[in-house]
Formats: sequence, structure tokens, C-alpha cells
Amino acid sequence: MLHHIVMWTLKDYAEGKSKNENALLMKAGFEKLLPAIKEIKKLEVGINIASSQYANFDIVLDIWFDNYEQMEIYQKHPLHEEISGWIVKVRETRAAVDYEV
Repeated sequence: MLHHIVMWTLKDYAEGKSKNENALLMKAGFEKLLPAIKEIKKLEVGINIASSQYANFDIVLDIWFDNYEQMEIYQKHPLHEEISGWIVKVRETRAAVDYEV
């Protein structure tokens, strides 16, 4: 199994919405991918509830595939490309890790 984790910090205000509104839109957008892209085995999206100085990221995508090839199919899927194109407009930073389990 391949585990793909992506974390973002979001702009305080972007695309006419607040950070929290955009986080909720990201969550909903990613959750729509699970039934639409068969290569995804499991998908969770978490919005950071901590508001302290130690909160480094605002939202995380935790997604599982059978292998790296399936993740590549997911990344080229039009629905993924659509949400990724929007995220670029609302994010400050991005970090990702891929590892096998």
C-alpha cells in the first residue's frame, strides 16, 4: 500500500473566501473524489482545530492507494487536476510525504 499525505497552510483570505471557508471547500472537494476515482482505497481530510502558535498547517489530506502507479493515475485524473488548480490559488505552503506500508 502507498500512503500519500499532503498538508497545506491557507491564505487568510483568497478567492473571495476566508481561510476557514476555503478549508471547508477543500475538504468537500477531496471527499467527492473518493467515489469518483476507483484507484483511491481510503481518503480522509482533516481541518486543524488548533489555533495556537504551534499549529503549522491548516488542512491535511490522508489518502491510500494500492501502489505508486495508482497514485499517478489519481494525480492525472481531471477531478484531481481541477481541485489542485483551485488549491494553488488559496494556499500559502504545501508539504507532502509518500511512503509504502
